[in-house]
Amino acid sequence: MRGKICRGLRLELVAGLGIALAIPALALAAESSQGQTTQTTLSAETRDQNGRTQATATVTVLGEDGLPATGAVAVEDHGEQVAGAALNAQGQAKVVLGLAGGNHLLRAVYVGDTSHVASTSRAAVVQALDTTTTTPDFQPPAVSPATLSLTAGQSGTATVTIVPENNAALTSPMFIALSCSGLPDQATCTFTPQTVEILATTPTSCAAGSAASLCPPTSSMVIGTQAASTSSVTPILHRNVSPIALAILFPGALGLIGLAWGSRRRRWLNRLSLVALVGLVTLLGATACNSRYGYEHHPPPTNPATPAGTYTVTVTAQSSNGVTATTHSSTIALTVK
Repeated sequence: MRGKICRGLRLELVAGLGIALAIPALALAAESSQGQTTQTTLSAETRDQNGRTQATATVTVLGEDGLPATGAVAVEDHGEQVAGAALNAQGQAKVVLGLAGGNHLLRAVYVGDTSHVASTSRAAVVQALDTTTTTPDFQPPAVSPATLSLTAGQSGTATVTIVPENNAALTSPMFIALSCSGLPDQATCTFTPQTVEILATTPTSCAAGSAASLCPPTSSMVIGTQAASTSSVTPILHRNVSPIALAILFPGALGLIGLAWGSRRRRWLNRLSLVALVGLVTLLGATACNSRYGYEHHPPPTNPATPAGTYTVTVTAQSSNGVTATTHSSTIALTVK
């Protein structure tokens, strides 16, 4: 009886030990399948630039192993995304923000990647100067969403909003042209419309669901990427001259040239040799000596794909009164898979 009890105790101990060893392994496997946890931090420095407070937000994202993370981050102000950027090799991104007067609550959001999970930084309170001026101006373009993730060959859309400042002092419409830079190769950026208009009566804000005429002007920005083509078009070869014709024309042309040199006094042979030479030159120009031959036998290569990676795209809004130009910009993070 005692032997049976001892054997039962041994079995329970072995089973308990197996479970105890299995639990950490399962936890490690679950963690590796979900990716490493991350820590996101944000620090902000402010300075005055032409009467406007400019903040430089530095975002750092590290994995639990202490190594830099990759991917994109978005910067929020009071919970609303105002800019996005790509992390560099050190796991950092710098975002320059033009802030209106008042208190701002900045927070960085890391969107995660295949190896790291998303995380959010602590909020940083920034006080911007409340500068009162009567000069018409506009805020940096607000791009929503501040991050786009696309597969090569896809396109994504973001809304660019231009909020006017002191536009009541306008005596004529202010036209603001939009452009973008920092795109990867084989990517495009278009705006509809490309130029927005601000009037003295243009609202500076609007309630959700309001008509477009009761809101600040917006433009639809479409970023397009390109997928690699899997096949190339084979040009159709046009063989207008048969090999038999070439075999006859070349010896005949050479023979005529010999007759022309041997009988210089005979004008009809000179003329005939001249015609033969013109025909020979024409024939050579129609074969390997022209660009069509090169295209037919060496067609253009296939289209490459937009390189994978995360990029910081700058959206610039510019207006000019004919004397000075006013430029404000914002950023958006583009991830191409």
